[in-house]
This record gives sequence, structure tokens and C-alpha cells, in this order.
Amino acid sequence: MSQDAGQTPSAAAQGALPPDLLDGLAELAVRVGLNLQPGQDLVMTTPLAALPLARAITRAAYRAGAGLVTPLISDAEITLARFRNGQGESFDRAPDWLYEGMAQAFGAGAARLALVGEDPMLMAGQDAAQVARANRANARAYRPALAAISGFEINWSIIACPTPDWAVRIFPDLAPEDALARLVDAISRTARLDQPDPIAAWQAHNESLAARCAMLNDARFEALQFRGPGTDLRVGLAEGHRWQGGAATARNGVRCNPNIPTEEVFTTPHAQRVEGHVRATKPLSHQGSLIEEIEMRFEGGRAVAARAARGEDVLREMLATDEGAARLGEVALVPHSSPVSQSGLLYFNTLFDENAASHIAMGQSYASCIEGGEDLSGDALAARGGNASLIHVDWMIGSQQMDVDGLHTSGGSVPLMRAGEWVG
Repeated sequence: MSQDAGQTPSAAAQGALPPDLLDGLAELAVRVGLNLQPGQDLVMTTPLAALPLARAITRAAYRAGAGLVTPLISDAEITLARFRNGQGESFDRAPDWLYEGMAQAFGAGAARLALVGEDPMLMAGQDAAQVARANRANARAYRPALAAISGFEINWSIIACPTPDWAVRIFPDLAPEDALARLVDAISRTARLDQPDPIAAWQAHNESLAARCAMLNDARFEALQFRGPGTDLRVGLAEGHRWQGGAATARNGVRCNPNIPTEEVFTTPHAQRVEGHVRATKPLSHQGSLIEEIEMRFEGGRAVAARAARGEDVLREMLATDEGAARLGEVALVPHSSPVSQSGLLYFNTLFDENAASHIAMGQSYASCIEGGEDLSGDALAARGGNASLIHVDWMIGSQQMDVDGLHTSGGSVPLMRAGEWVG
């Protein structure tokens, strides 16, 4: 589905985005995604290609009473210049000072918004080892700021902007302007902008996800069992695990939607209690590479064997990032009937692709998915089953052929999903 990995589709026509789309996404980002509070500062990261949406969000944020909006802008050509011209130890460097400043802003109460929309295969054709080194350095430097997000100390969100380069990756056989129009339509639908009242539609959707989480939290399952073609996987759940999905209340008291779109309910697996084998049902776009037909086998919580039909070297590099990279940090349930799944598209972007199917994530777990986890030390979280890693990489294992059961300590089981859909 993607273009030649050695090409960058920067020649794509720069189509203008519909003003109603920009305004609709901006309102969602500020009112639903962040629920930005009067007087609250906002730190916003955005690729240059998404600048029209960043501007619309800035206007909406100030209309909502924002204190100060600070945008941090990245550029694809500047990013590529590093890997085409950088040398030696430059790939082990990261802007510690920038992330320390972001951490200070979050500590002072600022909200965080990330815009995505850059070419998802931007790093295709670059040296995979250099890309991995740079990402590891960046992950280490980002830890002070990430702590506020993974600990859900602040209201934060991620939202996507349709861009020409992203569009031609998804629709390589269409003219650039037609590809962009198709992506605009897809994002409008998955963001529920096609509803008469998108804000009300999100409120109803959040209530549905909250009801599903309440059911799962009341059940107190010990493990989940996934069965489907190429998959027979038992995922033990962390002690005191807590299911989340849709809107949630951050520790600063603000209720927000961390992801737009979102169709998942998710929790923390036990890092030492995953057994069996699993096969991916969709390709994984990771660090500019497409990893296809992933298969893994777990013993004692660790991935002891892994292969892929394409991108296996990138997969192995990812799993070797650190000790926790080969263990799970998240398990999520998504019905096959989700709007993202029904679009039939591979978005090459985890924000969307993870909401098309049930999935698992290698690496870091969320402290907020363990009862009282926000106040626990790293060692205490590990004792509950939480995982620690520099990475958090979701990959899709669900489909219309997947069955999922909840397992009790008594040995009893409860059907949760059949043929990829919720039971009841």
C-alpha cells in the first residue's frame, strides 16, 4: 500500500484543508481532547505540515480562556537532514534542555497537545541503526516530561491533521488532491465530525466506553485469553489492574480524552504472566518501516521468539531496546465494528491503526491503569506486574475471527468477544 520506501512524497500537491474541518478538529481538541481550563497554559507540538490545524487550535484555545499557547514545530526536511548528513555520536544526542523545560511547564499546570500528520514513512530508507539510536536518546531525554503524561498528572491529548504527504501514503494510486480529500473524509468520520453535534456524539461515546470499563473492572479477571488464526495467547493482568477508555480524569482534576479518535478499552498486563503465541492482524508502521506479519511467542511474560515477513530487523531492534521492551505494557480490546476498522484503511499511524483492532503493546505500562499506581514507586509498580521501558509500541492482533475470554482465578471463564465483537 505504500510508495517506494526510498521516496519522500514531498512533491504532493499542497491542498488546502476545508475551514469547517479545521474548526471542527480545533473545537474537539480544545473542548473534548484537552478540556482546556480558563487560564491554563498549553504546550503544543506540531509538524510543519499540520500548521493550519495548529493555528485553528490556538484560536480556539484562546477563545476558551487559555493562558499561553506555546507551539513547538518540527519540519520533515530538517529531520531528514540529520540522518542524511549527521555523523558519529550526533545520533546519541537529544535536547535534554527542551524536555526539562516541558516538564517544568507541566509541573506548573500546563496541558499538553500533540498534533500528528507527518509522513509516517519519513524515515524509510534511512539507516535503521541510526534511527534507533536517535529514538533511544530522545526517549531517555523525554523521561522528565513523559512522567507527567504516563502518570496522568495533567490533561493531555493527541489529534491528527490530514496532510498531503500522509494522504499519498494511504492512497498511493490516487492523484494527490484526491488522496487528501479521501483522508479528510476518513478523519472527519473517525473524529465524529460527520455527526450533527460532534461534542454530544463524543459524550455519548465516552459514556459507552465508561460502561464497558465498569463491567470489566467489576469482573476482576485474572487474565484474558485470545484465540484466533495463529493466536493462542493468555495475557495475565496486573494485580489491582484498572480498565480505562475514552475520557478520564487526570490528577489535576480535569477530565479529558487523551486520544482522538479512540475506540479502545485498555489496561495493564502482568509483565511476568504472558504465555503462548500471537500473530499480528495488521502491519505495524514503526520508525519509518513497515513491519508485516509479526509472530511472537511468549514464555514467563517475555517474547522469546519473534519473526516478521517484512521489517524483521526493525522488529528485533525494537525488542532489544532494553529489558522491558520484550514484555507487554498494555492490552486493549477494540470491536471489529469500530469506525476506524470499518474504514478499511491502514493509516500507517498508531493513533488510528490501534483503534481498528484489539492490540497489545510492547514496553512501558501506564501507572494510571493500576489502582493507586500514580503514587507507587517503580519497584512497587513492578511488584504489581507493571513494566518499565523506553518504548511503548502497539501492534494489532484483533479481527473478525478473534475470540476473547476473561479468566477468573477460580478457573472459570466469561466470553467477552466473539468474532471480534463484544458479547452483550
